Amino acid sequence: MQISAAPIIYILIFVAVLLLVEGIYLTVFGKSISLNSRMSRRLALLEKNHNREQVLEQLRKEMSQHLKVKGIPLYSILAAKAQKANIAFSPKALVGLMGVLAVFSYFGLTVGTSAETPVRIAVAIAMGVGGIYVWVNGKAKKRMALLEEQLPDAVELMVRSLRVGHPFSSAIAIVAKEVADPLGTEFGVIADEAAYGRDVAECLKAFAERMESQDLRFLAVAVTIQQQSGGNLAEILAGLAKVIRARFKLFRRVKAITAEAKWSGMFLSGFPIAALVMISVLKPDYYDGVKESPAFIPAALVVGAFLIANVVFMKIMVNIKV
Repeated sequence: MQISAAPIIYILIFVAVLLLVEGIYLTVFGKSISLNSRMSRRLALLEKNHNREQVLEQLRKEMSQHLKVKGIPLYSILAAKAQKANIAFSPKALVGLMGVLAVFSYFGLTVGTSAETPVRIAVAIAMGVGGIYVWVNGKAKKRMALLEEQLPDAVELMVRSLRVGHPFSSAIAIVAKEVADPLGTEFGVIADEAAYGRDVAECLKAFAERMESQDLRFLAVAVTIQQQSGGNLAEILAGLAKVIRARFKLFRRVKAITAEAKWSGMFLSGFPIAALVMISVLKPDYYDGVKESPAFIPAALVVGAFLIANVVFMKIMVNIKV
């Protein structure tokens, strides 16, 4: 039996691209950039550089740099994901990294496969761009999930601080010290901006819009209303914490209920591709009899369109809005 290792080599090169970009990211910015770090990135930077203004300027630059390029066609999708993931790489660095990964993929394809040069170039570019998108998308999902999980505890911590007599700005600073990333650094930046004169409600609103989080919008609106009309902020935030926690539990319940449907959709979407890869590995000459047929390319395009439509409709069916 003739076995072709080319499809496996393509997969391994793409995995190597993802590992390479993660390694470069951790090397450039250090372990504190990782969400798994016990100390928030802001505190780690303050430990190295005791200049509070410089740390605030660096963090604010990282948090807003991707907002400025959302108007660029094609890159806007990646920019929105990078903004939620708070990728410290600048947009120019991300584009440059795409080129580096494309070159790396091209050399890997040249060494490991016998594909023609135009094919290697096209696949290398796709791996460079696709690898960055997959990496950023994974970072964004993980960061948003952690943020939504941390928010109820952070609001309850602010409630306890307010009830013992701390001002709201001090309550935010306590959250920045006690809560890990991503919320620790975000609230730390808000506390620093408030210390330099920016309105706290305005900071929270900007944070909510940047993350596109409904729960954060609730928090910003609650603080704004209390500032304008007065009232017991501790009681308002206590009620808000209950609402946020109830919403989080409901989201988790919906996720559990739809888990079977999501995995079924992933299986139905991934099985044809996995079957194609296995056929190409175990019997590379399987399609030789029909490759020269004039209907082969149109049929392959139709099948690819159906696969894409299947992925889209499966995602729509299991994406339940709460």
